[in-house]
Parts: sequence; structure tokens; C-alpha cells
Amino acid sequence: MASTPIASKIIPKAARAPIDPAQIEYTSDRQRNAVEALVNEFTIHPQLLQDIKTKFIEGMNKGLKKDGETMAMVTSYVMGRLDGSEVGSYLALDVGGTNLRVVAVHLTGGGEITTRQTKYRIDEKLKVGDAKALFDFMAVCVDSFLDEHQITVRGDTQFELGFTFSFPVLQTSINRGTLISWTKGFNAAGMVGKDPVAYLQDAFNRRHIPVRVAALVNDTVGTLLAHAYNHPDTCMGVILGTGCNAAYIEKIENIAKWKGDASAKEMIINMEFGAFDKEREILPLTMFDNKMDRKSVNPNKQILEKMIAGMYLGEITRNVLLNLIDRRLLFEGNISPDLNQMWTFETAYMSTIEADGSPTLHATRKILESTLNFPSTTMNDRQIVKLIVELVGKRAARLSAAAIAGVLEHTGDWKQKAAIGIDGSLFEYYPSFNTDIMDGLEEVFGPTVRQNVSIGLAQDGSGVGAALCALLAAKHSPN
Repeated sequence: MASTPIASKIIPKAARAPIDPAQIEYTSDRQRNAVEALVNEFTIHPQLLQDIKTKFIEGMNKGLKKDGETMAMVTSYVMGRLDGSEVGSYLALDVGGTNLRVVAVHLTGGGEITTRQTKYRIDEKLKVGDAKALFDFMAVCVDSFLDEHQITVRGDTQFELGFTFSFPVLQTSINRGTLISWTKGFNAAGMVGKDPVAYLQDAFNRRHIPVRVAALVNDTVGTLLAHAYNHPDTCMGVILGTGCNAAYIEKIENIAKWKGDASAKEMIINMEFGAFDKEREILPLTMFDNKMDRKSVNPNKQILEKMIAGMYLGEITRNVLLNLIDRRLLFEGNISPDLNQMWTFETAYMSTIEADGSPTLHATRKILESTLNFPSTTMNDRQIVKLIVELVGKRAARLSAAAIAGVLEHTGDWKQKAAIGIDGSLFEYYPSFNTDIMDGLEEVFGPTVRQNVSIGLAQDGSGVGAALCALLAAKHSPN
């Protein structure tokens, strides 16, 4: 059992060791021209950053007016703000990436909590198989967790559980909703248009597991709540990991499509911003993005997410490398059988390569030769690979900045003290991702934004945040 303050902090990580395209020793003018074209294609210039932000705000406003728009702008039914004094014991189930996680959370107030948790790997076949089997697996994991930690209830009472379900959902109450679409490599059959809470509760009931799903929580909503537990001025929660999304606090009067209780002044909106620009009007898509999109499990969907999220960055990079190899502009035209396979160039490799500042790019060489099994590489090869990785990674961060800037301008929060909690492996571990985001915000708003807006790692938004949402659900819906 660990006692953990929910606090804003940046986990120490390596900074980017940038490479100057002008310093690369090119083998030919063709190679130099090809690299210069890539630099131009992947660079988000300041004016484009502004234009994307403006288009993003238009998408927000459309989604607030009615359902069915590109950005869903889902009403979360989570109203009011936290002040850090909340207490209680709750369960959280976090589903939305490579692993499933069960967490027991005890809130003691004042930002102090105790947690116990266990991760369970989700088999790839379950992700794309029958939906009932997927939710049965979730219930079995919760049951195993309760046994493992010897957590029991008294009499006929039940555990209250916050269910972090990190996929586009049209929420109809604090613990009801329908799945809009699968993302992040999930595509379980028969689930779109159905209520994930009903599927999970049914799985619990059939196994006589004493758990009630009290709240359906998107991970961005949970991230916002977890950050707000110690930072009452939190205005946004953002996920930058396997997928990407954001939630923010909106005035009820601005949500034209809201037909429910108008007594509260504010509600958290789950934006589902990964779907932004499916019309392909503003985002600078390249042929490498399009190739990856066509081969994905959800072609022509989640366009922004596919340019930002960790699940896709390595594959975009691989596509660029293959193009240069096919044109005999990299590795003398020689291919590694490993690189020929989709998804083999992992985003984790990109982090290592970005941080590689050694004179011979030793870490880059190790990945190319030892991991991806290229027989040999030249310094020229390694420099170009490093530059391509930097282009793809920095573009992702700057597109993230454009989206965050859109929210800050819409709410006006950039003009005052405001905190943004960000969760996800990309933000936490990718070199200079946080710095690139802040630089982008300064380009949009000027230096004042650095004084007003803080960006910090929101620790365990999908676990602690879900527990806090279950607490709010019990508080506002005691029956």
C-alpha cells in the first residue's frame, strides 16, 4: 500500500538532443532535397499553428450546439469542482490501452491517498473479438484483484466503482452511455451503440461480484479531477499517451445541446478531440499519415489522434524511412526484414533516438542494428533517422499545443492563473514534449501564458480520477 500526494510535477526525463539538418553530411543532392522536403512537410509553422487553433475552436462550438458533430463534445454529467477535502474508499477500473488496471483508492483528504493496484494485459484477440468476452474478462480481473488483496464487503453492501472507459462515448447519465466508436486498436464486435456500463454490470452480476458501477469516466475527465484534487484552478485534463483527448470545464450556458439540470453553473466536457478534422480541411496530412491511416483498424477516423498519439508515431516514422529506402536515399537502399513489418518501429525507440546526443549516435545505432537488425549503418543514416524522428515527434507536440490553445482561448483561461493536468506516457517520457507544447502556447498567446498557465503531470488520472468521479456520483446521486 502506498501513500501518494496527487501533485503536479514533471517526471525527470531526457531532453531532446536536436539535430541541425544543415550539419548532416549528405551523400547526394537528391538526398539533401528529399530531407529538406520532409522538414518542410512536417514543420508546423506559427501561422499554421494559429489556423489550426482557430479551426479547432469552430469544431468545439459545433459540438457544443448539437450531437453528431466531428468533435463529440460529450457532456460528462460531472458538475461542480473539487476542493481537496473529499474522503472515502472506492474502486477504479481503467480500460483504454495495452493494459487493464484495477485500483483500490482510499481518499484521506488534503491531497493524501492510499492506493493498491494490479495491471492485467489485454490479449489482442480480446480487443477485436466478441464484446461480451471482453467485458467478462474485465469482471474476472476485478474479482481476482479483490481476492488478491483480500478486500471484502460487509453484508449486502457493494463497492462503488469508477469505470474509466477511454473511448468515445455518448454519455446519458453519470453511469450510463453508449459507445460511439472504438479507437486505439480496439474493435470488439457488437458494442458500438451499446452501453459499456450495462455490459460490465451484467458481467459482475452473473459472477455475484459485489461491485456497482457508480460512474462512467473518460480518462480525460478523470485526469482533470485527479489534478484538481490538489489544484482547484485546474481547467483542463489532457491525455497524451497511446491515444489523445482532452476534457475541460465549460459553462452550462454555453452548452446549447444540454437539456438536463441547469442549476449547476459548470460541467466537465469530454471533447473527443482526436476526431478533429475528419474532413481534412486544415491538418497537414502527409502521404505517410495517409498510408498509416489506410492500414489502421479505423480508416478515416481519429485523424488528429493519429498525428499525435504514441500508438501511431512510430508507424508514421517507419513509413518515412521505407520511402527513403525505396528511393535508395537511406541505408543504400537495403531493408531490414524487421522494418518491413507494420508497427515494428516503436514510439519508445523514438524517445531513445530523440535523447541521443552522443557524437556517433550510439543509442540510435543500437536500435537500428541490434533491435531492427540492419547489418550496418553509417553516420549519415543515423543522422537522417534521428532527424525524421524529431520531425514526427515535434509535429505531434505542436499539434497538441494547437488543440490546448483552442480550449484556452475558448474559455479565456489563458488570461488568468490556470492549471492543466496531463497524463499519458507520451507526455511523461517523450523528450521535450512538454517544452514543445509550452513553446507552441507562447507562439499563440505571447509570453504571458507562461506566467498564467502551468502544465503538470496529473498522476493517475484514470485511477484516482475515476475514484473521485465515483465519489461525486455518490454525492450528487445518492439513490
